[in-house]
Amino acid sequence: MQLEHKMSNIYESAATTLGLFNSPCLTKVELRVACKGISDRDALSKPDPCGVLKMQSHGQWFEVDRTEVIRSSISPVFSKVFTVDYYFEEVQRLRFELHDISSNHNGLKEADFLGAMECTLGQVSADLCSFVTAEELSGNDDYVELAFSAKKLDDKDFFSKSDPFLEIFRVNDDGTASLVHRTETIMNNLSPVWKSFKVSLNTLCSGDHERELKCTVWDWDSNGKHDFIGEFQTTFKEMKAAMDGKQIQWECINPKYQVKKKNYRNSGMVILTMCKIIKMHSFLDYIMGGCQIQFTVAIDFTASNGDPRNSCSLHYIHPYQPNEYLKALIAVGEICQDYDSDKMFPAFGFGAQIPPDFKVSHDFAVNFDEDNPECAGIQGVVEAYQNCLPKIQLYGPTNIAPIIQKVADSASEEMHTKEAMEYFILLILTDGVITDMADTREAIVHASHLPMSVIIVGIGNADFSDMQMLDGDDGILRSPKGEPVLRDIVQFVPFHNFKHASPAALAKSVLAEVPNQVVDYYNGKGIKPKCLSDFESSRAFSP
Repeated sequence: MQLEHKMSNIYESAATTLGLFNSPCLTKVELRVACKGISDRDALSKPDPCGVLKMQSHGQWFEVDRTEVIRSSISPVFSKVFTVDYYFEEVQRLRFELHDISSNHNGLKEADFLGAMECTLGQVSADLCSFVTAEELSGNDDYVELAFSAKKLDDKDFFSKSDPFLEIFRVNDDGTASLVHRTETIMNNLSPVWKSFKVSLNTLCSGDHERELKCTVWDWDSNGKHDFIGEFQTTFKEMKAAMDGKQIQWECINPKYQVKKKNYRNSGMVILTMCKIIKMHSFLDYIMGGCQIQFTVAIDFTASNGDPRNSCSLHYIHPYQPNEYLKALIAVGEICQDYDSDKMFPAFGFGAQIPPDFKVSHDFAVNFDEDNPECAGIQGVVEAYQNCLPKIQLYGPTNIAPIIQKVADSASEEMHTKEAMEYFILLILTDGVITDMADTREAIVHASHLPMSVIIVGIGNADFSDMQMLDGDDGILRSPKGEPVLRDIVQFVPFHNFKHASPAALAKSVLAEVPNQVVDYYNGKGIKPKCLSDFESSRAFSP
């Protein structure tokens, strides 16, 4: 009884510190970033800039997202669009950083810092400053998939053919133009076929199908001084004609040649080969359609945590002061359990020697019931965690690939149903850099094809810099064989960034990407919310 009372107190003392962000989101805002006249620190070459957006929470800066890298440019216009929630009643502090990313890697760790600016989201929304422009999003969340090609483009290179890429700009009400998309560059080709891409109708034309779109074709040059090939104007209304399987083409015009050359016709033709509207369902559409969040916890029981009987251990159980493992577990679990109807959560441990033979295991049930590792609610996970500590021997190494694969096996079964019924979230709590990085990368690439997300919280004060590579924000994660992740499913956060913040701040940070990951998975598979699918099926077969 006394042990149960202590466990209950620990759970309650941690849970009562949770303060959720209750302010309703007023609107969403798109932020676009452009720079002019970046100082050139390298005399031999221009910088390869990448922009990083950070937001402040409880006095600390946290990365939200980052732009693509633009090679050899001192005045980049980034095609990446940041979408952020706008709260009128909150001061939302933003920091935009510029880094020079060398061509042999995409990480920020060794990049040169070029500069930064700070402001509030309110200032950006009110002033539309030259560095960042903001626009409120309308309610239309549909996407359009477009595919372009070209033929007989002008040759701008002496010793080879042009290296063309296409830029699409939306013309705004005030006459300015916002970059919507920049294609990849097709090297040495006057008849390029660019990859198809998806863009929201909000971004493309602000939901106005007759809004002017300006399209420009360039010949890429490694020095950043790209040669202008030609341009044309269109609207999404005109593009929609390609939805019926037709191809639409435009003359690519160079106005200077049009004036100077008597027999000038065009600088090539640009062809729209595909236009497809994709209905985007929201996270709430799937939840209200019956999709359940299956929440699984994995806890690091390696020896580097320290002897749980010692007050310096990360696993030390204080009667009324939860350790960092418990704080992180409760902060994230309390949110996730609201989306799981049975509130039964599998909990696993890794890196310990377990009874009866005390062999090392990397995916043992914390309740020691391998046939039923589920615990009743987050409180049940807390109790199972504390019960198992005296029975195991902390050991090592820190291998997390087995537990990712275990959850992936369950998610794989769900994938074959082709219905939006279960989405899996794996919360991994670990105190150090993992030792099976190659196997973990392989497991994550495999899991990126499944209905699951992985949240990793770093406990303690170890150097977690190498763990950032698992978060797809820092370049594209690839398996050891070079296969890229299908989608970014990993979020890594060091707990020490939130030591002086509320648990709700941690929960908000690690769970912020999950709704989009759920939506991206099901929309990417063309899977509608369950109730909507049932409704459309019944309507299709009704007499």
